Amino acid sequence: MVVDVETGGFNPATDALLELAMCVIDMDEGGWLQPGEVMMRHVKPFSGANIEAAALEFNGIRPDHPLRPAVDEETALRDLLRPVRQALRDSGCKRAVLVGHNAHFDLSFLNAAIERVGYKRNPFHPFSCFDTATLGGLAYGQTVLARAIDAAGLEWDKSMAHSAAYDTERTAALFCNIVNRWRHLEELEDNGF
Repeated sequence: MVVDVETGGFNPATDALLELAMCVIDMDEGGWLQPGEVMMRHVKPFSGANIEAAALEFNGIRPDHPLRPAVDEETALRDLLRPVRQALRDSGCKRAVLVGHNAHFDLSFLNAAIERVGYKRNPFHPFSCFDTATLGGLAYGQTVLARAIDAAGLEWDKSMAHSAAYDTERTAALFCNIVNRWRHLEELEDNGF
């Protein structure tokens, strides 16, 4: 499950969660990965949340914009975690492992929001994750998302960056690319190449 957050700072305990996006990774009959649909919610800052001006300048979010369709954290989590739980049931898995670019950052904000609202059925493993910054460094020598995407031969639109939905979609594409590339190399090796 690929996750990306956009936030009002770096501290998950005090800083606002402003956008949350998720994408289930699908596996076809042959074992090849492909990104599923990206689901995203704009999130209202929790009461007393800190929001750093530098964070808003970086991500371009205007939390107080009257046309921003934001929902509270509990609603965002309920909407986005329900399909994750369904995917777990469908696959026979007990926990989802978060995939993200600098994944521990995303996982820390997700876990903080889950704890803040008292969400009872967290489908994610509490600390395990796959980090595409690390995987991109291994596979392509690039740890920055845009550079890893480019090195993988995938498309990157700089004007769309730092939207949770876009970054989730691109991170999912990169993760699938790396895993499928590794699988292809294993198949070649198994066939004597």
